[in-house]
Amino acid sequence: MKRTIVKDISQHLEFDVVSGNQGITREIKTSNIHRPALELAGHINLSKLDRVQLLGDSEVSFVKGLDPALRLERFQQLCAEHTPCVCISRELEIPTELIQASNEFGVPVLYSNLSTTKLFSKVATFLEGRLAPVTTIHGVLVDVYGIGVLLMGGSGIGKSETALELVKRGHRLIADDAVEIRQTQENQLIGNAPELIQHLLEIRGLGIINVMTLFGAGAVRNFKRISLVIKMELWDQERHYERLGIDEETMKIMDTELPQITIPVRPGRNMAVICEVAAMNFRLKRMGYNAAVHFSRRLTDTIEEASEEM
Repeated sequence: MKRTIVKDISQHLEFDVVSGNQGITREIKTSNIHRPALELAGHINLSKLDRVQLLGDSEVSFVKGLDPALRLERFQQLCAEHTPCVCISRELEIPTELIQASNEFGVPVLYSNLSTTKLFSKVATFLEGRLAPVTTIHGVLVDVYGIGVLLMGGSGIGKSETALELVKRGHRLIADDAVEIRQTQENQLIGNAPELIQHLLEIRGLGIINVMTLFGAGAVRNFKRISLVIKMELWDQERHYERLGIDEETMKIMDTELPQITIPVRPGRNMAVICEVAAMNFRLKRMGYNAAVHFSRRLTDTIEEASEEM
């Protein structure tokens, strides 16, 4: 999780900082946004003052009807020690008492010409992405037919070489070697490459290559939702590998379970083609067709019909 300060949100969403500039480095610790209607009416909920405070037309219209001294008191209570900032939407006229309280306590007031609904959505989306739990996994992330495929396996198993072949076949690379994964929503993992190695691919014996420079901008993308994990391992004669595909493995990353396919690697197997087919088959399953289940039903029906004829 990245440390997020008020300056980050003001720069990303192009807000004007009206007052309280000394608090521009205040940290934002939660993606929740609060519209302080009850607080402006005199009921202070301290548990919600650590959130970004959003004032729309309703809140500003209400405080305009208050006595100036009472208005200043309410804004002073709103600009608490842990309040990151106050956002004003719709190009509304900012009360002078808010500016006074903002400068007094060092709580920035950010100004936007967006409607309240759009501003709420943009701020929430930005904060959810920035404050999402993050982990880093050793692997390669590729976009295959629109499916985010995470290739995993031991060092030297051929993950990067498989990714290179997939790029040559028209698919896109997101990250090689280290994949940063953010859980932005429940059961949703977004993967990207650390900035230092973005668009780079390491091929043993060849070295580091820049995929975007060699294959063009269409061969890479910055991030992708992870939908499928393919675990590559050396062929083990003693191990039983799935033949039909009815029994499905899963892998848990943070709080999300992802479907996993284990593919044995041995000379002569085209891993890139297998990954392509795995992605297409996964998409078919999401559309409601499972070839393994369909075959199993046909086999069962055939056996039952043969039993009835005997």
